[in-house]
Amino acid sequence: MDEPSLVLCSIESAARVYPDRPVVFFMNGLDDIVNEDDEKKAREHFPTLSSYKNIYFLPLRLKTVFADTPFLSWYEKIDQTREIYWTHNKADACRLALIWKYGGIYMDTDIISIRPIPEDNFLAAQDDIRTNNAAFGLSPHHHLTWEFMENFVQNYTDYEWGHQGPGLFTRVLNKYCGVLNFTSMDHLKCANVSYFHPERFYPIQYRSWEKYFEVWKDLPTFNNSYAHHLWNNMNREGKLMMVGSNTLVEHLYQKYCPSTYSSILKTVTSQHFNLSLLINPII
Repeated sequence: MDEPSLVLCSIESAARVYPDRPVVFFMNGLDDIVNEDDEKKAREHFPTLSSYKNIYFLPLRLKTVFADTPFLSWYEKIDQTREIYWTHNKADACRLALIWKYGGIYMDTDIISIRPIPEDNFLAAQDDIRTNNAAFGLSPHHHLTWEFMENFVQNYTDYEWGHQGPGLFTRVLNKYCGVLNFTSMDHLKCANVSYFHPERFYPIQYRSWEKYFEVWKDLPTFNNSYAHHLWNNMNREGKLMMVGSNTLVEHLYQKYCPSTYSSILKTVTSQHFNLSLLINPII
């Protein structure tokens, strides 16, 4: 229940960019939510998000999520103790089942939203040859979502990272359209959905993820982007947004998740004040 600041920033930025749409965060650790009191208790865990009335917290119940999809029989047979990438594979399955049932936009919680996505049915290229599943949007019961789920189960591999994620999206899209080449920022069409240029969600590629934690002499406008994917899986050193660092990620926090940023600033200021009292006690 103690979510990292990047998760809180991701949720807050989405709530700000889409004020008229519900932003739903499914998570482990929550009790069932059946009335307003339960919802209020869930919100109390996240005070920085409490002012956003379009944010909803729901418990993640895998059997419920996977019911009536190709994933249920797969899930009931899987030996989780022998899985190498179980957390990732489970997350890859959950997003597909949820989008199949409810539709909407899915985004990872290391994505900071900066402006609205103009289309509901879309997939996004990661680079010239790969499609990523960190952000996508499809209507309920879309044929592509079902095909993704079937392919996931039929070609399941537990030892290859990303095989059920970007690998899955790439091989299904390649079947329909081959490798698509962008000649401009305009969306392409594939399998009757929009296919977005890599810059829309991945203006900084994964090999350069540390640039988010560097000071930029001139900050780009990122006018061609809808969001920033911060490649948290690459961040094995556990780099954090540091107040006063003047890094790109600090600027993103300040602009797109100000409540989260203000909370961190308040905590840092309080810690500094308490340390000052400890070093120079007031007599």
